[in-house]
Amino acid sequence: MGRRRTGPTEVVRAMVYERDGGACVRCGALEGLTIHHRVNRGMGGAREPWINQAHNLLTACTMCNGWFEDNPRESYEAGWKVRRPQLPGEVLVRYPDGSEYGLTPDGVRATTVAAAR
Repeated sequence: MGRRRTGPTEVVRAMVYERDGGACVRCGALEGLTIHHRVNRGMGGAREPWINQAHNLLTACTMCNGWFEDNPRESYEAGWKVRRPQLPGEVLVRYPDGSEYGLTPDGVRATTVAAAR
């Protein structure tokens, strides 16, 4: 018997790559891309029905994927990582151009109105 696949389906992966423009959400790289979970799958998280849905996934290059883990404060501030009990749909994500978007389970990147500072 083979290993149980715990990652996103190919359809969801394609949706995430398309939503993110086929580029890393942190640096904009177009090569060496992988799928990054905003809420980690560890500690039984793979059982959550939304863990492999598009709003919990980002396109990241392998360098930035490691950077997210090494720089948690900045990663949480930018929405590249999400702390439980928050849900990924509740946390905006910063893209390389500085814009922030809300992400939906169906692969949509929704623009938000920037707050006046």
